Amino acid sequence: MGQQIRDRAAYERVTDAFKRRRKGATVADIVAVTALPLATVRELAGMAADEYSARLEVTESGEIRYSFPRGFTSKYRGFSAGLRKFLGILKKGIKTTAVFVFKVWIMVMLVGYFVLFMLIALASLLLSMTVHSSGSDNRSSNRGGGVGGLFASSIFNMIIRIWFYSELLKPLDSRYSRNRGSSGDHAGKGPLYKAIFSFVFGDGDPNADWSDREKQGLIAYIQANRGVISLPEFMTLTGLTPEKAEEGITACCVEFGGLPEITEGGTLIYRFDELLLRSDTRNRSFPGLSAPIKRLRSFSSNLKKMNLWFSLINGANLIFGGYFLINALRTGHILTQAHFEASSYLYGLTYILSGRFIGNPLPVITFGLGFVPLVFSILFWLIPGIRYFLTKRENENIKLENLRKDGYRRIWNSPLSVQPGDINPQAAECRPKDMESARHRIIREFGSYVVPDVTIGDTGGEIYSFGELDREKKALEKYRDGIDAGGSALGATVFDSDARLPEA
Repeated sequence: MGQQIRDRAAYERVTDAFKRRRKGATVADIVAVTALPLATVRELAGMAADEYSARLEVTESGEIRYSFPRGFTSKYRGFSAGLRKFLGILKKGIKTTAVFVFKVWIMVMLVGYFVLFMLIALASLLLSMTVHSSGSDNRSSNRGGGVGGLFASSIFNMIIRIWFYSELLKPLDSRYSRNRGSSGDHAGKGPLYKAIFSFVFGDGDPNADWSDREKQGLIAYIQANRGVISLPEFMTLTGLTPEKAEEGITACCVEFGGLPEITEGGTLIYRFDELLLRSDTRNRSFPGLSAPIKRLRSFSSNLKKMNLWFSLINGANLIFGGYFLINALRTGHILTQAHFEASSYLYGLTYILSGRFIGNPLPVITFGLGFVPLVFSILFWLIPGIRYFLTKRENENIKLENLRKDGYRRIWNSPLSVQPGDINPQAAECRPKDMESARHRIIREFGSYVVPDVTIGDTGGEIYSFGELDREKKALEKYRDGIDAGGSALGATVFDSDARLPEA
């Protein structure tokens, strides 16, 4: 009989982490990899140990080291376990298929309608030329060879140009990938439906896993610094303002077993002793406080020229869709020669040709050639248009957050002499539009935690001195030096559930 696991996704992350650590891992090791809460990992580790018949080693510190010398073959092999596995695979398959079908549908709508409208225009051009050459109907020929013929001729030219352009794009796209510069454009590799989807909806959030990555970085820093972190360090690693950082570090204490403590000098620090009870004692943190930064969101991975052509094709669909919808509502049925002569040439011709295959072509023209492509074309432009402005605003927030990390780090490293010009990272991800204003804003924000002294330098610029922060920094270093690193060691194994089993 299987176990009742409330969070299947978290359970899979825990088991995947165990699979990558064949020599064994403690709860703290798994927390450092998955960034899941300590209590969650402790519960799920026990479930994984039961399902996969783990080897349990209890150390002198009382911590359990889990290993799986028999591999990861579940002992739950009944009907319910097989059904659960099958349903999980089926769910993933349905999701993948649905996404694929949706992407292909967008491509079919865009390209399919464009081709259909081009064929209709081309047919009208050929018929108008035939009528004009025969001279059988001066009125029809004048209309066909005049505005209608000129319009259809323009459409024909567009078809030729797009055909030649598609021929040039066939090697998708070794030429562009070699010549890709710093403009941010990426070569349009892959199927057409992916390129169209990228134009409309983008390529996903490059920071979708940011919460986990940030927590993993925090845990690595805490483990590399004897289980202790201060609020200014937390602010630097997360890019949070002092007010939000207080809320964030409190949440981390809840998730990872942290406790606030006051040093002898009155400095507030946070201890995470349970995160030190690990088998993997390597230092996985980044140098100093150079925390990783968020990546900017790109509007699309396509070439700008490719997106331009998608816009032009959609514009043609929009014009044709609006044309057919307006004429269908205004003209309606064409039952006589007089109705045909009074109608727009392209609409009348389409109605007559459609009538050869459909009893009542008006609903088909109204919705199939009018309403549906018109609405689709509007959305095809509206969605990326809205997304463009949202992406631009989000990137500015990302740049400010990244700059805040750099600014806080510079203040922490040299608290007694800080000038706004010192906050000057060169990475585009760290440079908001108004750098000067952003620099002063960051110093003011940090000043809400520790009030600085301000003096005027020789060049007339402001110099900020965070004396209290310097005192806290020295007190923190002294506190860390006083922690016995051996106190967090696991110690020797005092109990082994597989004592008779040789080492894997």
